[in-house]
Formats: sequence, structure tokens, C-alpha cells
Amino acid sequence: MEDNLIEIEIEDRDGSLQRIEVPTDINLNLMEILKASDYDILATCGGMALCATCHVEIKQGAENLPLPNDQELDMLDTLPNADDRSRLACQLHLTEINKGLSLKIKGALQ
Repeated sequence: MEDNLIEIEIEDRDGSLQRIEVPTDINLNLMEILKASDYDILATCGGMALCATCHVEIKQGAENLPLPNDQELDMLDTLPNADDRSRLACQLHLTEINKGLSLKIKGALQ
């Protein structure tokens, strides 16, 4: 695997698991990466942390993610199924330290 690629594991809403390689040298957030990988993410607000349709649960690797900002925390507080492992994918940019990240997609469908 090239140095600028990391592998992450994604659990879709139906429980199916897939590992994908993610380039860390592009300026895309996790929500954009999920959409580009054909996951059904609404991203109604376009990545501005205003809709929570890109809600994910971090199963492994949360300690290597930046802490959520106030806007992300405020949006997560509006979700009935959010917990301390919840994040908005639009607010996460992955780097080499996120190798092995495991997440479950929780955001709303249409």
C-alpha cells in the first residue's frame, strides 16, 4: 500500500462491511469520501455541519480523530440516536494516523 493511502472499514446501515483505501493527500472530508465510494449519504447541507445526514458511529480509532467543534456537537445533540461515539463525517479529514479507522453509517436516508 502506498504511503498516502490508508485502509478504513465501513459498516453500512444494513450491516454489510467493506474496507476501502482512502488517499490522505487529497482535500476531501470523510463524507465526500463515503459519497465517492457509492455510499448513500444525503449530505443535505453540503458539509456545513447543519443537517447531520452524514452521522457516523466511530467503532474503532476515535482517539486519532480531532475533537468535535461546538457546531458539530450542537448538531449531534439534536439526534435521538447519537452517543459519545457519534461524529459528523463532513467534519472529519483523515490523515495517516487514521489507518484502521472503523465506522458505521447512521445518517438518515431519503
